Amino acid sequence: MKMKKQKKTSGHPDFTRRDFLKGSSFATLMTLLGGVQLVAQPNSEKPAEAKPPGPKVKCAVIGLGPWGREIAGTLLRLPQAELAAICDTYPASLKRAANTAPNTKTTEDYKTILDDKEIAAVVIATPSHLHREVTLAALQAGKHVYCEAPLATTLDDARAIAQAAKAAVKQVFQPGLQMRSDPHLHFLLPFIRSGAMGKTVMARAQWHKKQSWRFTSPNPDRETALNWRVNQATSPGLIGEIGIHQLDQVAWFLNAQPVAVNGFGTIAHWKDDRDVADTVQAVVSFPGGARLTYDCTLANSFDGQHEVYFGTDAAILLRENKAWMFKEADSPLLGWEVYARKDVFYKETGIALVANASKLTAQGENPAEADPFPQTPLYYALEAFLGNCAETAAAVEDYSATFDPNDKAALGKYLSTITKRPAATCKDGLEATVMALKANEAIVKGEKVAFQKEWFELA
Repeated sequence: MKMKKQKKTSGHPDFTRRDFLKGSSFATLMTLLGGVQLVAQPNSEKPAEAKPPGPKVKCAVIGLGPWGREIAGTLLRLPQAELAAICDTYPASLKRAANTAPNTKTTEDYKTILDDKEIAAVVIATPSHLHREVTLAALQAGKHVYCEAPLATTLDDARAIAQAAKAAVKQVFQPGLQMRSDPHLHFLLPFIRSGAMGKTVMARAQWHKKQSWRFTSPNPDRETALNWRVNQATSPGLIGEIGIHQLDQVAWFLNAQPVAVNGFGTIAHWKDDRDVADTVQAVVSFPGGARLTYDCTLANSFDGQHEVYFGTDAAILLRENKAWMFKEADSPLLGWEVYARKDVFYKETGIALVANASKLTAQGENPAEADPFPQTPLYYALEAFLGNCAETAAAVEDYSATFDPNDKAALGKYLSTITKRPAATCKDGLEATVMALKANEAIVKGEKVAFQKEWFELA
């Protein structure tokens, strides 16, 4: 079999979280393993994504590192977004982002954005340890807020953000757990929770990408600020910045909070002045005995990023925007396998699963090749955020025309009845941040940390 030539990797620091969601050729890997492909396909009558974009929302991006620029670029492609302003304290980053958004206002002071009454929503992509100040100020200013994950680098800061978000009933707050808005994962959720795998016994997740995470600058102070990710004083580590998404996904799919985590970390390759491990492992224990084993490294790119869920009847592997089910020989017949496409792999025959697989006409000749959801998870997350901002603003206006908008309890109850697009909540953000920060603590200390229930509670 002819193998695809791999791209040469380097330690280039221009990292974006898009890398987290991309990996090597999934099809090639599956050709060697064998399994059942799960691919979401919307109903033929009316695609789930075929919704009117709604009114434009005037928004701004605060923080223009690689991921902030990715966010700005995505907003420019969204029909319901009007990118009105971008902000960064570093002139070079601001100028670089402005080149791709020439008609957007630029500023080095985020407070000028918060003072602009026409800007309804802000996306906060500053370094994680700076989230609290900007997020609380934005909520106080009445803005809808999308705050990147993790919410913060301390539990106190994360809780303060979540509590302020919950209290701001007229506003939308969405943490940057973009996988919660990904239609591919919403398609897969029933396969995980419905018992199709049998009893879940364990899960495995990884993220491998050879890169240094280091930036250079002629200004020593600026270089220190740019390299906050490799300094324990300002960084939640690899599992906080990257692993949080996979930790959150596993907890979401299993519908459970973890009870303990063991961690290990080392500086295996990048021997500079960093004190943040470039290679980490964590074992997260969930109720009922299921465990997630997680590893992440900046020292090697082999096998990219993926997650595997192991059950007594089958395993499900997720990679990029695809997933495959590997059934046990003694697993019961679920019914839809009769109509699913059969693929022959290394020594096994796998079944290509698609949504509505019981309808032969829905599959066509190549049922697993067309992707009905071609955009990135970030795109869907921002689309959900802006759509929910518009829906919430309209609902508040309707409510205020008849009732007292200052009655937060009544208004909150009314807003809870409106239909919103799938997105992470402030409580989801808090819980994911707790998992990530405590996992990083276990990694730094090289010991077991038991989770306390009160850490996850949001009064």
